[in-house]
Amino acid sequence: MHREFQRFIDLLSVASDRHAFLEAITVTATALDLPCFAYLALTKEPLVISTYPPNWVAHYVRNSYERLDPVILQALQTGAPFRWGQGVSTTYLSPAQHELFEEASQFGIRSGFTVPIHDGRGPVAALTFASDQRSSTFNKCIDSNERALQLIALYFHAHVRSVLRNDHSVDGIRLSPREFECLEWSSRGKSAWEIGSILGISRRTAAFHLDNARAKLGVRTVRQAVVRLAESRYRR
Repeated sequence: MHREFQRFIDLLSVASDRHAFLEAITVTATALDLPCFAYLALTKEPLVISTYPPNWVAHYVRNSYERLDPVILQALQTGAPFRWGQGVSTTYLSPAQHELFEEASQFGIRSGFTVPIHDGRGPVAALTFASDQRSSTFNKCIDSNERALQLIALYFHAHVRSVLRNDHSVDGIRLSPREFECLEWSSRGKSAWEIGSILGISRRTAAFHLDNARAKLGVRTVRQAVVRLAESRYRR
């Protein structure tokens, strides 16, 4: 685990955008045989970094499921890591929450281990490692690495908060979180339609945010705005 953790820290230390953060924790989760994960920060517009199926993430965000999700509601109430899903009592769930779990299971999300993050410096967040079943391999990994996974969650949250959630400026020009996010995805070669699918918004809304970012940066095209974003990062 020491080698995996050091690799995670190395990747995290140079991460400057959502894609790099995704890579940092994906490499670590894969090395530990953890099938998928999701980081959710409960900002005004929830910030999600995840390897969950994109259609599920878009559906989740579009329906504001963070207000209903029993995993998130428990994370809001406790700072202690917990397990959920298959093999864990669900008698306390409402019919709507049972339905949410059933929907998630259709995307291969049936069991998980969640680390709540209450750092006193902003909105609550949580990092969840999930599996399509409550397998012995998944349980063994959690049992063996529970403390390390808590540290990974805390380090990940701290870096994301510092890089993604507090600095949405390009050359000193402040963009809204959504404008910055759309511009980031555009810099990865995504079209407005693809950005909309990833973020759970319409193509028109994604294009609207991209055009606002372009106008604020005083350039004629979104491509020029992307170039300014890249140049500003190079100068940091």
